Amino acid sequence: MTQDSDLTGKILIAMPDMGDPRFRRAVVLVCAYSDEGAMGLVLNRPVTDTSFASLLELLDIETESEARDIPIRSGGPVEPGRGFVLHSADRPPDDGTMPVGAGLALTTTRNILEELAQGKGPGQAMLALGYAGWGPGQLDHEIRANGWLTAGMQADYAFGDPGTLWTRALQSLGVDPLLLSGAAGRA
Repeated sequence: MTQDSDLTGKILIAMPDMGDPRFRRAVVLVCAYSDEGAMGLVLNRPVTDTSFASLLELLDIETESEARDIPIRSGGPVEPGRGFVLHSADRPPDDGTMPVGAGLALTTTRNILEELAQGKGPGQAMLALGYAGWGPGQLDHEIRANGWLTAGMQADYAFGDPGTLWTRALQSLGVDPLLLSGAAGRA
């Protein structure tokens, strides 16, 4: 764990020379962070080969005419068959819900999928398939090695245009992506 901060609820912005191609230009919301490691969801990798309705059908969840069509993202390379619903915190939490900051929560129970299939549930939601995971100290090392920038999370990062998210996240820090160098320095 970094000495001064808990990264839960923050975003990671991949540097241009990110060594892992799975995270090239990625923006990741850190959902859990401790001495035991970290877990996050990539926010800007749309899944285009399946729909929310087809996933509900695959899970035998009946849909109503009011069913919501929420965006699907590839949340990361770990357990890509596992789903995580990132949503606005206006839904009463259940045992499978954890707050992640910026007015957002993460729910992993089937209940939230059933609510969305009935046109109910949180005001905003997106489904992430898979997640990004780091072992003890791994994420801190990657940040020190200039792999990631960290920034505050804004709710529209989760529900807005994923195609422009990397650039928007950098600009929120006052960073021009065209001037960003992959070289790390030490003071």
